[in-house]
Amino acid sequence: MKTVVITGSARGFGFEMLKLFRQKNYNVVLCDVSKESLKKAEEELLMMNYKGKVLAFETDITNEEDVKKLIKETLNKVKTIDIWINNAGVNQPNKPIWELDKKTIDRLIDIDLKGTILCSKLIMEVMIEQKHGQIFNVEGHGSNDAKIVGLSLYGTAKRGLTYFTEALAKEAEELNTNVLVGKITPGIMITNFLHNALGDGEKIVLDEKTKKVYNILGDYPETIAKFMVDKIINNTKNNAKIMWLTNRRAALRFMTAGFNKRNFFED
Repeated sequence: MKTVVITGSARGFGFEMLKLFRQKNYNVVLCDVSKESLKKAEEELLMMNYKGKVLAFETDITNEEDVKKLIKETLNKVKTIDIWINNAGVNQPNKPIWELDKKTIDRLIDIDLKGTILCSKLIMEVMIEQKHGQIFNVEGHGSNDAKIVGLSLYGTAKRGLTYFTEALAKEAEELNTNVLVGKITPGIMITNFLHNALGDGEKIVLDEKTKKVYNILGDYPETIAKFMVDKIINNTKNNAKIMWLTNRRAALRFMTAGFNKRNFFED
C-alpha cells in the first residue's frame, strides 16, 4: 500500500487532496502547525471507510528536527513514502515591500521557500535510499514571473520555488536517483489563504478589481484537487508540470464571464 505526505494539509487544498488519496486506499499523512486543525482533519479522514492508515503530525516545516521526526515516525508505521507534496505556505500582507518588516520577510521566505527546500532535501534522501518516489511542489503567484503590487515578497518566494524545483528535477535525473520531481500549478483557489496573511489571522482586504478577477478565474480547492490527484498518481515524467488554470481555460472564463456569473465573496 502506497503512502502520501502533504505538508500544510489540515485544511484547504492539501486536505482536499488527502481525502481523494484516502479514497484510493493510500496511507495518508497529515502535516500542519495547527494542533486543533490537525485533530479535526484526522477525525474526518478516519470517518472515511477506506483502507490505509491515517497519520497526523504537528510539524513546523522550517524546523529540521520536526521534519526529520515526521519522516522517521511515518516510516516506522508504513513501508515507504511514495509521494511527498510540499503544499504548506502563507500569504503576505497586502503591502509594498518597503512597508514589510524584517520579521515578516523572514517568516514568509522561511515557510514558502526555505521550508520547501528543507523538506525536499530530507525526503530526497529517503527516496534515493528506497529507489523510488515523487516530490511535487505547489506553485503560486510569481511562479510564471507575473507581478502584482502587494504580492512582491510572496511572488519572489514562488519564483524561487519554481527555479528550485526545476533544478532539483535536473539533479534527480542526471544523477540517476529514480526520483521524479514536479510542479503543481493550481491557479487561484478560493480559501481563507486569500484573506489571511502569514497564517495567523492578519486580515487581507481585497479590492473590488481583485475580487472580480478571482470570481472569473478562481475555483474551490476540491474542484482543483479532483483534477490534480489522478494526474499525480499516474505521472511517469520527471519535471512534470500539472496545471489547472491553463491559458485556454483562463481565456474561456473571461469570454463567458458575462453570462456565467460567479460570486465567491458574498456576505
